[in-house]
Amino acid sequence: MSGIIGRKIAMTSLFDEKGKNIPVTIVQAGPCVVTQVRTLEKDGYVAAQLGFDDAKEKNTTKALQGHFKKAGTTPKRKLVEFYGEEFVNSVNLGDIVSVDLLTEGEFVSVTGTSKGKGFQGVVKRHGFGGVGQATHGQHNRLRAPGSIGAGSDPSRVFKGMRMAGRMGGKQITVQNLQVLKVDTEKNLLIIKGAIPGPKSSYVIVRRFK
Repeated sequence: MSGIIGRKIAMTSLFDEKGKNIPVTIVQAGPCVVTQVRTLEKDGYVAAQLGFDDAKEKNTTKALQGHFKKAGTTPKRKLVEFYGEEFVNSVNLGDIVSVDLLTEGEFVSVTGTSKGKGFQGVVKRHGFGGVGQATHGQHNRLRAPGSIGAGSDPSRVFKGMRMAGRMGGKQITVQNLQVLKVDTEKNLLIIKGAIPGPKSSYVIVRRFK
């Protein structure tokens, strides 16, 4: 499965030829450098490692500096491996992978890290009723979670109980998003719909081919 690393720029909308307003997300995809090619004989699996976004050499470890020097490129911030023999066999160490890998109209999956929302209660995190929709065990507390289990039996709280806790900041993949436009000059992708993560966050765009 081939793909490319990018950065979420902004969300906006476009009008099609029929005048319909379509929500889209702009992604700066690449250019990425092939920093390593893994083979079945040496590594036990087949993959191509891509690097994206330049990093300062002083902030890069000596081991990684040697890793990037071997590929003939500057240090990178983001490294991702892409699998699939067809894609791996088509690239070599030090090659540049750009947005022309994708074509307009095809469908991709986009992986990103969702926005972190900190510690949240059950109303925001799980959609509990809260005010006006008091659930069992709430008494007079408007946004409380209510009962979380029985007493002497089973004498514990079951795993997976919906309770307050940290919300967001998780890896999320959205599938079947259509690529509406590909700008090879500015390395931009116009993808239909929303993708996870805040502005300037890293995203991984994978194609199914």
